[in-house]
Amino acid sequence: MAREPVVIPRPPCRLYLITPPAIPDLAAFARALEAALDAGDVAALQIRLKDADDAAVLAAVAVLKPIAQARGVAVILNDRPDLAARSGCDGVHLGQSDGSVSAARTMMGRDAMIGVTCHDSRELAMDAAEAGADYVAFGAFFPTATKATVHRPDPEILTIWQETVEIPCVAIGGITAETAGGLARAGADFVAVSAAVWNHPDGAAAGVRALDRALAAVS
Repeated sequence: MAREPVVIPRPPCRLYLITPPAIPDLAAFARALEAALDAGDVAALQIRLKDADDAAVLAAVAVLKPIAQARGVAVILNDRPDLAARSGCDGVHLGQSDGSVSAARTMMGRDAMIGVTCHDSRELAMDAAEAGADYVAFGAFFPTATKATVHRPDPEILTIWQETVEIPCVAIGGITAETAGGLARAGADFVAVSAAVWNHPDGAAAGVRALDRALAAVS
């Protein structure tokens, strides 16, 4: 009689918060971030300021990193492993044109958290995993005004990843409290969200609470 395969259960899906693409008032945003992180369970904060210069990025990290880390939230800088290492971030998130995992690891050290955008490609994700990435990100699953996107993966990619690979996967792109649960059920270890929190009509804290409720209903 054949033995049933042993499937190790994964932890419940958690929220991965991304900053707005621009932060014109850093002090006001810091207050909103405090409220958001105090409102529910957030695993990580990605500081993503694509059009800001190095000085502005470093200034944002200097203000936001202590707020997040004091609450046990990992701080991930988008695109720039050099600035992430220089500013003491917990990790870096790399796009496909942002350099290699190995180069980022050399800059940031073996304990850094390195994630890689893989769009809708399991092949890119496998390459990232084999290169030593700590997580891969698939998306955009839904239309988003936060950034221009051309890839639209099917949620099945999350299911297949869960069944075949151990490192976590992040779902990203236009995710709301109404759609987060479906992606968690499909296999996302984390859902990455920006506008659904920062643009919530009742404030960022309400946005986090709504997402936490949606994810808790799945676990």
